[in-house]
Amino acid sequence: GKRPKGNPRCNNNPCRFKPNGIIITDELREELNQAAIATTQAYMGARNVSSGEDVGPPVLGPSALEDMLAEKLERHRDREEQSKLSVKVLVMQPILRFLQLLCENHNRNLQNLLRNQNNKTNHNLVSETLMFLDCICGSTTGGLGLLGLYINENNVSLINQTLETLTEYCQGPCHDNQNCIATHESNGLDIITALILNDINPLGKTRMDLVLELKNNASKLLLAIMESRGDSENAERILYNMNPKQGVDVACRAYHQETLDDDDDDDGEDASTEGEEGVSPKEVGHNIYILCHQLAQHNKELAALLKPSETNTDPKMNQALKYYASHTSQIEIVRQDRTLEQIVFPIPEICEYITHDTKVRVLNTAERDDQGSKVSDFFERTEDMFNEMKWQKKLRGQPFLFWVSSYMSLWSNILFNCAVLINLIVAFFYPFMDAVPKLGQHLSGLIWAVMLVSAAIVITLPRASGVRTLVASTILRMIFSIGPEPTLLLLGTLTVFLKAIHVVSIMGNQGTFSKNFEQMITDAELLYHFAYMIFCILGLCMHPFFYSVLLFDVVYREETLLNVIRSVTRNGRSIILTAVLALILVYMFSIIGYMFFKDDFLVSVDQDSESEEEVETPEPMKTCSSDKSCEYNSTASLYLTESEVKTTVLSSGEVKERACDSLIMCIVTTLNQGLRNGGGIGDILRAPSSTEALFVARVIYDLLFFFIVIIIVLNLIFGVIIDTFADLRSEKQQKELVLKNTCFICGLNRSAFDNKTVSFEEHIKCEHNMWHYLYFIVLVKVKDPTEFTGPESYVYAMVKDRNLEWFPRLRAMSLAADEGEGEQIELRTLQSQLEKTQTLVSNLSQQLTELKDQMTEQRKQKQRIGLLNSTSAYLHNLPTHNYRVPQRKDDT
Repeated sequence: GKRPKGNPRCNNNPCRFKPNGIIITDELREELNQAAIATTQAYMGARNVSSGEDVGPPVLGPSALEDMLAEKLERHRDREEQSKLSVKVLVMQPILRFLQLLCENHNRNLQNLLRNQNNKTNHNLVSETLMFLDCICGSTTGGLGLLGLYINENNVSLINQTLETLTEYCQGPCHDNQNCIATHESNGLDIITALILNDINPLGKTRMDLVLELKNNASKLLLAIMESRGDSENAERILYNMNPKQGVDVACRAYHQETLDDDDDDDGEDASTEGEEGVSPKEVGHNIYILCHQLAQHNKELAALLKPSETNTDPKMNQALKYYASHTSQIEIVRQDRTLEQIVFPIPEICEYITHDTKVRVLNTAERDDQGSKVSDFFERTEDMFNEMKWQKKLRGQPFLFWVSSYMSLWSNILFNCAVLINLIVAFFYPFMDAVPKLGQHLSGLIWAVMLVSAAIVITLPRASGVRTLVASTILRMIFSIGPEPTLLLLGTLTVFLKAIHVVSIMGNQGTFSKNFEQMITDAELLYHFAYMIFCILGLCMHPFFYSVLLFDVVYREETLLNVIRSVTRNGRSIILTAVLALILVYMFSIIGYMFFKDDFLVSVDQDSESEEEVETPEPMKTCSSDKSCEYNSTASLYLTESEVKTTVLSSGEVKERACDSLIMCIVTTLNQGLRNGGGIGDILRAPSSTEALFVARVIYDLLFFFIVIIIVLNLIFGVIIDTFADLRSEKQQKELVLKNTCFICGLNRSAFDNKTVSFEEHIKCEHNMWHYLYFIVLVKVKDPTEFTGPESYVYAMVKDRNLEWFPRLRAMSLAADEGEGEQIELRTLQSQLEKTQTLVSNLSQQLTELKDQMTEQRKQKQRIGLLNSTSAYLHNLPTHNYRVPQRKDDT
């Protein structure tokens, strides 16, 4: 509960007259003099008493001193009573709050209504609120020399409420209200700027938290006045009475004030409690920095001051500017009217917890949509990345788990090296002997020397190669000292222990501990690492051959080997269907071979020496004389048991076995021997004589199997695998090319920025940085909706509706500015041509007017001539009479 604040001089509107600062100074001087006199008299009395001198009563006794202190306290109470706001002024605070709530959520209709009611007697409440701020701050003409004397602990909350109400009038944006405040005759911009730049003393000496809140609200108001404006009028008005150097200094001082406050908070709990209630000095400084950043677009001097430079003699200023620059981002969004707008905002603190591995994974694996943009896939992952940030922030509160999770890649590398060493020991020394392997004296000394030298190198210059050499030499020394089997047992135990730590680090990084059981068992990566641990335990407890499975981890670690696996699995359906076609063809060839060439299926076999017996050499089967006998023999062969299978021993000692006495044996033989031989099934069949009746059919059978199965079908399978691998390699190259030469957000190519004011690198780093868009989405998620600016409310609604139209597509403000300059040049050219055309038209018009006048004059002359001619003709046609000329006046 803060006390109401105000200024008693504003009652009955007497604030138009500035008070004389000398009167206040004399009053303060009088109090100081009285306090000095009382202190001197008390000191003299105490000294005389201590020296034992017989002196008279002191000039000022204790009772007189108490009376003076009581009088001072009474006078102080009187001043407090005078500084308290009257009821008429106090009622303004809830009224202003009510007006603020009317405009909440950027209600454009009510914002306009407060400015203009379209009545006969219109009341501009926006101007009236600004005049009230002017009044309560003690200046209606912009004179701000005594600003700190008018703002005290009693009226500062009312000033803050006024600033917040004015801010709500402008946000949305409402350009009319912005112009109303910026162009008002009360010169309110000067007061708002002075609240930011000036030290509000003496209030700042006692309640700095109130002063920070005041500066914070004033900076937000100036940002609201410039919000979403395409022109520079309001910015230039602000810059007119603002010293750029002073603005940067205020922001830097606020940063270092935060550091001092942190040191003070360590000394006691009261300071930390008080700091938590008010706004942070660093946050205030950051808002002022963003204000300067926005104004720097219209002032080159301010833009130069905001850049940290090594030539700057003030290291504290450089430190503050580097902090603000690293914690400030800017993006470009598309508004509802399809115009581009730049937004500068502070990066939320939680965004610092996103890991580098996550950034690399999202950057490399984000998929492009049908329009070639990666924004849709990136937007789908923002929620997961936000959850990861929250988990990483929570992980900082668990030091051991955080330490383990920080070295996840290190545990993985150590485990792979251990797996390689274990398999080398198994390969070289299995089966293990009870005796320890002997080693020559020279080799043993060499191993000792290498181990000691590598240990010295690791201690002095720790490097990865030195560590590997030390570990390898130590393991060799252990093998030839205690034996390979104990060394293998030690390495196996170490592998199980390290894999457990690795799994914990993975679960810590991914936030698995915060997931439910169903999400844990469906996590493929987690299941893989649990399977890895099981094989480690099996190799330690069951048999060392289980360690060989651990070497497949190289496929998981290397992207190239993963592409080799994907080349088979990506088009697995096509490969399986082609294999099914091959089986069908083999089945058909097996049936044909069984029906017509089963006597030719003689396969060479090697019998065991223990089971060699004299076998009966059957007579060669004769060609069937009729179809019926062939059918009989074929049917009979189907019922041969395993003991009835006949073998033939050639003169060379080679044993051949009949392999097609049953259809299943024929299918197995055709599938096994036919696919593995380069020439097909014909390579293992008996070579027929040209005199045999089925010689031509046999040749056709062998050729068809070779062309259809070996050349076509198998090459189809190989071709699918090779083409898939080539496609994967091309996609990888295309991805690298796109990442290198295409903007992640807008999709513009590098060539679009050739010969432009902004390079492609600057565009993707500053204008369309993909991580800045993530930070802004996180900002609208963590920020209080009642504190949203106009653009933040717009983006929040779009994110909530999962609408991506606010992302710029093939557009950038820097390119639009260059195009605008080109359009201005074209416009000026067209304007000059138009002026020339207008001059020519005016000349032609003047000539036409003159010609018209000439024609009118000629027409009038012709009319007069015609009239004269007609008159003369008429007179000529009149009858003639004799007339006598009168001689006198009386003649008639």
